[in-house]
Amino acid sequence: MATPEVNTRILRRLLASGVTTRAERLLAKMPPADVALLFSGLSQEEIRTVIELLFRQRRAARALRELPHEMLPQVFDAVTDQRLASVIARLEIDDLLELVEFIPEDRRPDVIERLPADRRFELMRAELYPESSAGRVMTTNFIALDEKMSAQEAIDSIRAAGNEDESILYLYVVDEQSCLSGVVPIRRLVASPPERKIDELMIPDPVSVMADADQEEVAQTVARYDLLAIPVTDVDSRMLGVITVDDVIDVITEEATEDMYHLAGLSEEDRVFSPAARSVRKRMPWMLLNLSAAFLSAWVIGLFERTLSEAVMLAVFMPIIAQMGGSSGSQALTVITRGIALGEIEFSSGIGAVLKELSVGLTIGTLTGIAAGGIAYAWHGDPVLGIALFSAMVCTLALTGLLGAAVPLVLKALHQDPALGSGVIVIAVNDAFAFFSFLGIATLLLDHVL
Repeated sequence: MATPEVNTRILRRLLASGVTTRAERLLAKMPPADVALLFSGLSQEEIRTVIELLFRQRRAARALRELPHEMLPQVFDAVTDQRLASVIARLEIDDLLELVEFIPEDRRPDVIERLPADRRFELMRAELYPESSAGRVMTTNFIALDEKMSAQEAIDSIRAAGNEDESILYLYVVDEQSCLSGVVPIRRLVASPPERKIDELMIPDPVSVMADADQEEVAQTVARYDLLAIPVTDVDSRMLGVITVDDVIDVITEEATEDMYHLAGLSEEDRVFSPAARSVRKRMPWMLLNLSAAFLSAWVIGLFERTLSEAVMLAVFMPIIAQMGGSSGSQALTVITRGIALGEIEFSSGIGAVLKELSVGLTIGTLTGIAAGGIAYAWHGDPVLGIALFSAMVCTLALTGLLGAAVPLVLKALHQDPALGSGVIVIAVNDAFAFFSFLGIATLLLDHVL
């Protein structure tokens, strides 16, 4: 199977030669996800031509859905408002809602105005749900059954829906008020006798989520109960839509990316294909914050200038303390942040986790401190230097283990993103405390070191 780079080169040669028929056949053989990868290597004019070819095949909408978000503005620039409206109108409402947000603000009203009336109404209704809520990621296409139907009648309903319904994994049973009363797995339905009633096949009181539930909570619920789809209801249990497993995967990817970026001090808008100017603008504030933390560490070192001038050998071991403390803090921070993200830990139950990370830091600090102190003694032949290194290692790893567990829990309790500021706080405190503890202990023992 050809790689995206090879397909891009072949496609560009076909477009340059004007052989659009062969280009169209090439695109027809590729899944939408692979077609989306081609856009990053195309010019604006080539993108416009590819969109036209995909539009003929009624595959343009699915290709746009697979595009990285940072590439959407470039593709939108190559398409007219009318053509763009025609393409995105074919999407499920959750995908439509997501793509509309990336249309430039000066073009967005015109594109929305060109959507069919029913799609505009769906879009306006979806926009009423809170950001990052279940209502924003659900699809409103699902098959609803009456509990008095037979299995054969339910199968006929599936046939009537054709390929328009992506939530075919489950069939949902509703009453006269459209309230959710049960769910029928498609496998159970197919394996049942044709005359058997739906109320005998359904699983009553299925797991569901409210439309205003946070999408991260939805993903956790789906993972907890091993579901392939989950129904979305309102406060009266009326069925509103379905969130399928592919949407859950997107949510998990989005949340994991958010946490990973925040731990690294990056903005979610800073992606592989983002313009360099945007990346600089998004990264610069965090780099200035890191610069401030670095100057804090430099100020701490400056407090012990006399000590360093009299015992220059201490400078050799300072990076060791800082590196070990940073690793210990990052490990504790990663474990706790993941636990919070997966709903495994809350502030009320976090004391045990904090004490555990403190004990881990003390234990590892003791063991690595013994090793580091022994190496320092063997290197310079001075046991007091080894004692200073050992003591600083124990103190630093214990503190960073404690901070790595406590800081994200405190931020969560304050309704802040635990990943957003934890990394910067832990690293800044680690470096300053590592230098302070090592040089402070060394200063107390300076006469012995010399």
